Amino acid sequence: MTVRRLGAGLVAAALFTPGLAACNATGTPSAGSSATPTVSASGTASGAASPVAGDAKQALLNSTREISNGNFRFTMSGAGSAAEGQVHEPSQSAEMRVTVGAPTDDLFMKLDLIHARPDSWVKLELGGKTAGSLPAVQKLNLGKYQHLDQTRIKGNRNLGFDFDKLDPAGSDVLTQGITEVRQTGEGSYAGTIDVSKAAEAGSMDPGVITALGAQAKSVPFTARLDAQGRLSELVIQIPAAGQNTAQDVRITYSDYGNATAARKPPADQVVEAPQELYNLFN
Repeated sequence: MTVRRLGAGLVAAALFTPGLAACNATGTPSAGSSATPTVSASGTASGAASPVAGDAKQALLNSTREISNGNFRFTMSGAGSAAEGQVHEPSQSAEMRVTVGAPTDDLFMKLDLIHARPDSWVKLELGGKTAGSLPAVQKLNLGKYQHLDQTRIKGNRNLGFDFDKLDPAGSDVLTQGITEVRQTGEGSYAGTIDVSKAAEAGSMDPGVITALGAQAKSVPFTARLDAQGRLSELVIQIPAAGQNTAQDVRITYSDYGNATAARKPPADQVVEAPQELYNLFN
């Protein structure tokens, strides 16, 4: 159990640390199961009559553009953990809530993160069978928001938030790695992604990518777009590799243009984060 890998800022460490939570394989579509033609990333098509070459991939690349405007709600889930939140670039704020594992697991963690530039706060709840053995756990389970020293979390993928990279999941990076794609229905797509090119995506754990080896170059995915052609769901079907079981990484987006500014915690509910918190997430 790698407690230090548990993160919130972008969630990959929390979601995909091996051994933290059980994950059930959900299965992946078999190759060629759809009669819809496949369009490779290079724009060549195979099978029956197809749309203009490259249209399917271009639709997915275009679908992430609205995310860069920084006004949306999102969810991410995988490996028995989940996150949800919103980004509101107009107010330079964001918030997210992360749950890792279940109270009956060895370690259960809940985080409530608020970013309102230039400040950040986190409320942490640690539980589970082994929580009592963690150093100074009582100093972390405060029931209050802990104000974070920006000089100590700058560049920290776990606790920080980069307002120059507004998408917690990094779906634009993921779609650029598409190697094969076919349209399976109105606004629906399926294919493969080379996730070895997506280590910077917040939804991907570089350790999992490394464990996949050659499999990382062709990982199945499905995607759905809303009526305006904006990405609404992306599911990456990670196969089992090494000590990692198969898992679905599921990302959703909603309420484009309708997110709201994050609410800063009341002053009487805020304390300065202790050293133990930074130690845990370093």
